[in-house]
Amino acid sequence: MALNVVREIDGGVAVRHVLMSVSDKTGLDVFAPGLVEACPGVTMYSTGGTYTAIRDLLGPELARRHLVAVSDYTGQPEMQGGLVKTLDFKIYLGLLSETYNDAHQRDLARTQAVPIDMVVVNLYPFQKTVAREGVTPEVARANIDIGGPCMVRASAKNYLRVASVTDPADYGALLDELRGGGGSLGFGTRLALMKKAFAHTARYDAAIADFFANVPEGRARSTYEVHGPS
Repeated sequence: MALNVVREIDGGVAVRHVLMSVSDKTGLDVFAPGLVEACPGVTMYSTGGTYTAIRDLLGPELARRHLVAVSDYTGQPEMQGGLVKTLDFKIYLGLLSETYNDAHQRDLARTQAVPIDMVVVNLYPFQKTVAREGVTPEVARANIDIGGPCMVRASAKNYLRVASVTDPADYGALLDELRGGGGSLGFGTRLALMKKAFAHTARYDAAIADFFANVPEGRARSTYEVHGPS
């Protein structure tokens, strides 16, 4: 299959649809209302605790206009324990679609999906978890984020159109650019965010690999009641 090589992009991309799912909610109290102010027509799609936090920050009226639960958007409820929330075709179609690709635009229309312009994601705190003394392999395993890195990587790959935001320290500068740019983010910003996003997921995966490299089979098995042959 031939690679999908892009030849046309927009310099500035208007932020209309934002996917938000953050473990670290630092700065969300400024960023979520700031997005509504800077991008008056914005819709935020969110999950779990992030959805609840944004709803409370915005208040009933703004939340009704600007906030949608991901499960309502996809039509799929979350898996027990939140194990599957955002791994859905409509989400990734929205993340990876290209503005000037007619086939992609037809796919969006066919599925009633929207192009997602910004992803705001930070990951389960794996590094902090395994830094605690006595942490078990099972607790470490439970803190491996799956959906978060997938969203970060998909949005970062499509930096041609999507802003991949992984660091709350960037919220202020992004709001400043959105306010000054009529609700749009420039190519240079999207590229810089992409570089930061892939470095973020690389460190995350390295931390997981490093932790489990030092876990012998006996220690890993000792946490569980094991059924059947090994």
